[in-house]
Amino acid sequence: MEIPLQAKVECTDGICGVSVYVLINPVNDKVTHLVVKADASPNTQYIVPVDSVKETIANTIRLTCSKAELEKMAPFIQTEFVEEKVLDYAGYRGGISGPGSYFYMPYVTSEIMVPVTVENQQIPAGELAVHRGTRVEATDGYVGRVDEFVVNPDSGHITHLVMRQGHLWGEKDVIIPISAKADSGDDTLFLNIDKHQIESLPTFPVHRRWS
Repeated sequence: MEIPLQAKVECTDGICGVSVYVLINPVNDKVTHLVVKADASPNTQYIVPVDSVKETIANTIRLTCSKAELEKMAPFIQTEFVEEKVLDYAGYRGGISGPGSYFYMPYVTSEIMVPVTVENQQIPAGELAVHRGTRVEATDGYVGRVDEFVVNPDSGHITHLVMRQGHLWGEKDVIIPISAKADSGDDTLFLNIDKHQIESLPTFPVHRRWS
């Protein structure tokens, strides 16, 4: 089973959104959740258990839940309001900078507190959020970006990641076994193989139905 990102997502009662992230347990390389961004305003992103994925076909992920059930799932983005101190510019004070010329600059009367919106991703403890376009690094440098994952439907474990764009082999996808994943950093997947070894891996044209 392939888990495409930026793919259309269908609930049992119709199209509900698009896939934007997969959440992975990096210890056992198992996909635990899919993040679905709802089509309807305010475009809430929901954390959907991978067990709710019925099937994936072409550029579509089909879920076993209804739209109403999706809306009851935990949000991926938690919005918080915090206060931040800023300078209060009350007016302008002028002065003479030279014969016949003046300058004007703002002057500060006080500091005020203003509300600021902060958005935090609600990633379960010990898990990793990966989106389409996540950077991929070999042992000797940058090689491409994540396009999707191939998952064993019986176990839920990732078997391969599909890398696309920016690599050295033209407009093709490279199928990389998950055993080649060394570590994960901030928006980067690191591999334990080099560019030469990647050249020998299977490739296929990117012109798929969901391209």
